[in-house]
Amino acid sequence: MPSDISLTRTHSPKARPDDSSLSFGKVFTDHMFLMDYEEGRGWHDPRVVPYGSLTMDPATAVLHYGQAVFDGLKAFRQADGSIRLFRAERHAKRLNKSCAALCIPEMDADLIRRSFEAIVAADHEWVPSAPGTSLYIRPTVVATEVMLGVHPAHRYTYFIICSPVGSYYKEGVKPVRILATDTHVRAVQGGLGEAKTAANYAASLSAQQEAERAGYTQVLWLDGVERKWIDEVGTMNIMMKIGDEVITPPLGGTILDGVTRNSILTLMRDWGLKVSERKISIDEVMQAGRDGTLQEMWGTGTAAVVSPVGELGYKGETIRIGGGQTGPLTQKLYDSIVAIQYGRAPDPHGWTSEVKIPVEA
Repeated sequence: MPSDISLTRTHSPKARPDDSSLSFGKVFTDHMFLMDYEEGRGWHDPRVVPYGSLTMDPATAVLHYGQAVFDGLKAFRQADGSIRLFRAERHAKRLNKSCAALCIPEMDADLIRRSFEAIVAADHEWVPSAPGTSLYIRPTVVATEVMLGVHPAHRYTYFIICSPVGSYYKEGVKPVRILATDTHVRAVQGGLGEAKTAANYAASLSAQQEAERAGYTQVLWLDGVERKWIDEVGTMNIMMKIGDEVITPPLGGTILDGVTRNSILTLMRDWGLKVSERKISIDEVMQAGRDGTLQEMWGTGTAAVVSPVGELGYKGETIRIGGGQTGPLTQKLYDSIVAIQYGRAPDPHGWTSEVKIPVEA
């Protein structure tokens, strides 16, 4: 445990679940990380404590004005029993970027990274070892000042909770059906689209329910002005292979700078593929589907790594992509990222970092 982060062990450890029973976000570990902010004092008192409830006054600012951001990354058990985080530094920087978007005071990026390591070290026995499993790490910042009034809060709490999770694809990578919507909007220029904030996810629920009622798995979001340019899919970034070109919407304020997105773009460029970060309309994609040049389509994100798209619906028309099967590039990308995460392949870009487990732990 870093010398500036205190540790208080739980006296009531929980029974750890069997790896085979793990799903996503249902079970939580013995400890949590906490740190507080007070105007004039800054961020202080970083600590690992027993997992427990957060007590809030009914007038706590986050409950009324939504100053809340979070991120998500994973720790992976290696074949030799060691534990490695995937792209911890980039997640720390992104958390700070989300904080800045909501006027939340930023934290020292190195301390954020060490907070990830501290909580994983404290609960290292919770990191599962079965193939496809991992420890999901959820860092969150909320406004904790007790006040009513629309202005940035003067007090905040940073906390991390962890959950052992199972393989996202228990029976292999399976294509999903997605529905493009031009009636609901996820984000607009100048808004919060590029931040990982609670408000963005609340805004997605209505469209998601409509898509599910229509028999689809996820929503393909279009831009909020012209309702024609593709943004994201569900809670993931989106990519597609049309002819010999892989295309993904550019970062520009409305979509999240996904860590998996960045990793996959890097790999494809390493492989010499033609990769474009450019605007692409839903009409261009639908036409490519009709004429057979839309070869593959997939979402990217921390939970699933890649999620292949087998069918795309828009305005009453449905196109089938790659025969409704997982494409060869999609599968290669999934296999390559996962192999790096579990230490089965070289890590030329230094994306993983080992968590040091103290002897006394």
